[in-house]
Amino acid sequence: MRESTQVIGRMGVAIIVGLIVLVLLVALVLGGRASAGEDEPFGGADATATEQLEEDGHEPWFEPIYEPAGGEIESGLFALQAGLGGIVLGYVFGRLRGRADQTGTQTESADTSS
Repeated sequence: MRESTQVIGRMGVAIIVGLIVLVLLVALVLGGRASAGEDEPFGGADATATEQLEEDGHEPWFEPIYEPAGGEIESGLFALQAGLGGIVLGYVFGRLRGRADQTGTQTESADTSS
């Protein structure tokens, strides 16, 4: 068993996981109640800022190249973009870690051969 698990025990881990699940469920329930009745329950800051700027008389500088047909498509494209970004970041961090491990191994072998 891992050292961290030994300190709090299996029952402690189960309690912590249960508390995390409970907090997430409460957040979902309260978030659902807070957004009930609104047209768009999770309208972001971008939409709010755009509405405020248009009310003040500002006009957009350009129009979007592609505007998705619905909110589901827009969310899907955003998820795809986030997934691809995660893959790229994972690859870059993996390469950097591998390069650091490789230079550390070369340094250790150079020290032991002296």
